[in-house]
Amino acid sequence: MSAISIGQAAVLGVVEGVTEFLPVSSTGHLKITEGLMNIPVDDKAVVGFTAVIQVGAIGAVLVYFFKDIARIVSAFARGLADKEQRYHHDYKFAWWVIYATIPIVVVGLAAKPLIDGALASLWVVAASLIVGSGFMWAADQMGRHKRGEDDTDIKDAMIVGASQILALLFPGFSRSGATISTALIRDLDRLAATRLSFFLGIPALTGAGLYELKDALGTGAGAGPLLVGTVISFVVAYASIAWLLKFVANHSLNAFVGYRILIGVALMGMLATGVLSA
Repeated sequence: MSAISIGQAAVLGVVEGVTEFLPVSSTGHLKITEGLMNIPVDDKAVVGFTAVIQVGAIGAVLVYFFKDIARIVSAFARGLADKEQRYHHDYKFAWWVIYATIPIVVVGLAAKPLIDGALASLWVVAASLIVGSGFMWAADQMGRHKRGEDDTDIKDAMIVGASQILALLFPGFSRSGATISTALIRDLDRLAATRLSFFLGIPALTGAGLYELKDALGTGAGAGPLLVGTVISFVVAYASIAWLLKFVANHSLNAFVGYRILIGVALMGMLATGVLSA
């Protein structure tokens, strides 16, 4: 019998699609939802399932930014063949994304037992939601929002890419929240910060999904639920991306900060009263 039913997979697909790129923590929301549905969050099949359905959300990024990605990949290919093309921003940006992914891969592999163990607690999720909110608020206040996407450099990519480690180690912190906030501290405007967050997330999240695929299929998650969850996360994530880019162009992150604090406090309350188990 599958560890996750088709219905549960559909719900988790919606949650993943809505929260993956919003700075509210998809991992935190998935863990809370799994807990409310009495799904064992520490089950290998469940851990694998949540990683795999992220690929659906990443697929939405690939489709939404297809023209940008094709342009960057094309510039990268031209640069490999022609030295003069290596001065092009898109060629350099492709390398920056590769370099910026290395820290999270190294930490992810080295700290996997800890990430899947003690740090997977819902108490950690609750605390990270609240602490991450403070980081987001401070970053939005500190940032001067004066640099656009064409102004990004390798230092931006490396620092912002490394900030993904915060969400890796502390589920609830939010990968997009960490990266967008760090980019804002680097004085990127909100739209440039959000787009950089998307591009840096592609290799990291795709790699995580593929790495966990063997556990998801081999320990009972079921191919049917995986397919349903992944497809739904793709559709919902596509809509979320379009909405977020329009929102950040004209608004601060304060709405997300307030929401995260409310969810974090509510989660602590549910844990303290036994409604959810850590």
